[in-house]
Amino acid sequence: MALVGLSLFAQASAQDQVRFVDQSESLGLELSGESAAWGDCNGDGWSDLLAGGQLWLNESGDRFKAAAELPGGVLVDFDNDGDLDLFSCSDQRLFLNDGAAVFKELELEGLPRTLSRGVAAGDFDQDGWVDFYVGGFENWGENITYPDHLLRNLEGKGLALVWSHDRYRARGVTAADFDEDGDVDVYVSNYRLQPNLLWRNDGAGGFTDVAESLGVIATSEGFEGGHSIGAAWGDFDDDGRLDLFAGNFAHRDDRGDQPKSRFLRGLGEADGFSFEDQGTCGVFYQESYASPAASDYDNDGDLDLFFTTVYQVASFGIQNNPILYRNNQNWEFEDVTEDLGIGELPATYQAAWADFDRDGDMDLVTAGKLFVNRGEVGHWLELRLAAPVEGGLSQASVIGASARIRQGKRVLSRHLVVGTGEGNQNDGLLHFALDLDDSWDGTVEVEVSWPLGHGRDEGTRRQLYTVREIDRVVTLTPQPGAPK
Repeated sequence: MALVGLSLFAQASAQDQVRFVDQSESLGLELSGESAAWGDCNGDGWSDLLAGGQLWLNESGDRFKAAAELPGGVLVDFDNDGDLDLFSCSDQRLFLNDGAAVFKELELEGLPRTLSRGVAAGDFDQDGWVDFYVGGFENWGENITYPDHLLRNLEGKGLALVWSHDRYRARGVTAADFDEDGDVDVYVSNYRLQPNLLWRNDGAGGFTDVAESLGVIATSEGFEGGHSIGAAWGDFDDDGRLDLFAGNFAHRDDRGDQPKSRFLRGLGEADGFSFEDQGTCGVFYQESYASPAASDYDNDGDLDLFFTTVYQVASFGIQNNPILYRNNQNWEFEDVTEDLGIGELPATYQAAWADFDRDGDMDLVTAGKLFVNRGEVGHWLELRLAAPVEGGLSQASVIGASARIRQGKRVLSRHLVVGTGEGNQNDGLLHFALDLDDSWDGTVEVEVSWPLGHGRDEGTRRQLYTVREIDRVVTLTPQPGAPK
C-alpha cells in the first residue's frame, strides 16, 4: 500500500513550537489526581472526561460541565446500544448509559470479591459483546491477594465469571492484538517483583501465558519480575508492529538494583511475535515511576511517552517527578518536560491523552490538571473505528483493531486499546499527524485490520480505505465482502 504525496515527518519535529498550558480552571474543571478516562458519553462528537469521581461533559471544546458523580473505570459500550457505559473495576460496578450521559447502575451477582487497580476491555470470545479482564491486587495489611479474573458479557444483561487465579498482585492491565491474529490479548503488570503476564488469546477467550517465552516479563538478571505498575502498547519504531513499554517502580538499596522500566520491541510474525528488550532507551532512573501513556504530542508521526511517579520525594530524599519523553526515533527518548511547561508535576497515577478540542494535537490530563497542547499544528487525521449495532455505531466489538498509513519504509500504525498504564484510558480516536507535499493527490490510504468477528479470513479482515477528507475526525466501519 503506497501513500502518494505524503511525507510522514522524516524531518525534525516541531518540538520548539510545542508548549502545554494548564487550562483546567478556564475550562471549568475541578479535578483530582486519580485515574482518568476519555470518551464521548453523550454522543455529541466531543470527548468527555471521567476523573476523580466526576464525569465532565465537553461543550464543543470550549468548556466542561460537571455531570454525574461516578467511580473511576473504563468507558465502553457494554450493551451494544451505541453509547458508552462504565465498568468500575475497583468495586466491580456497572453503569449503563441512556445515551445522554445519564447512568443507571446494573446490579451484578456472582462475582468474586476483589480489590483492583486495573481493567482491560475487549471482545475476548468474539461473540460481539465486550468482556473484561480484571486485575486483582492486594490488601497489604491483611496479607490478602485478590484474584485476576475474566468476566464474560451476558449479551448486555450482566457478567459471568469465566476463570480466576490469585498467583500474583496485578496493577495495570492493558489489551491489544499483539500477534495480529484478529483477537484481543492481555498484558498484566504485576507488583512485588513478580513476573508480568502476557495472555495470548486463542480466539475463543482461552488464554495462555506466553510472557516468558516471548520475552516480555520486563525484568533483569537475578529477578523473577519487577515492581511493574503499568504498561503502554504502541508502535514506537514505526515499523507497523506493536511494541510495549513496561513501567517499573524500582528500589535501589539493600534489596538490590531492581529491574528498570524498559521498551520491548515487537519482532513480528517472522520471529514468532516475540519481543526484543531494548532497555531504557533514555528513560532515566527514578525509583517511583508509575503509570505510562503514549501519544504523538508533537505531531512528528511517532509515539512519545509520558510517565508518572508514585512519590514526590522517594528514598534518600530524592525528588521524583512525572516526565514527558520525546521519541527521537531509533529507540532514543529525550526528557523534554521542563521545556514544555509541565516540569515539577506532583506524584500521580493519572495519565491519559485526548484531542478534546479537536484542533489536531493531543492534550494531556495528569496530576488533576488538563494541559492543553499549544503546538504548531499541520495536517492531521483522526479515525474512529466502529461497527454497526442496533443503536448505531460502537467500538466495543472492534477493540484490538489497528489502522496503518504507509510511506516508503515507514509505517504509522495506531491501535484501538481500552485501558493503559494503571487504570487510565486514552481517547478512542486514533490520531495521525500528516505532512502533505505539493504532489498530494487529495486522498489518504488507510489499511485497517479488524478483529476476527468482522472478517474470518485475511481477505476480509484487512481492508483498504481511501480517505478524502483530512483535518477532521473520519469514521471507518468494517465493509462486507472483498476489501474496499
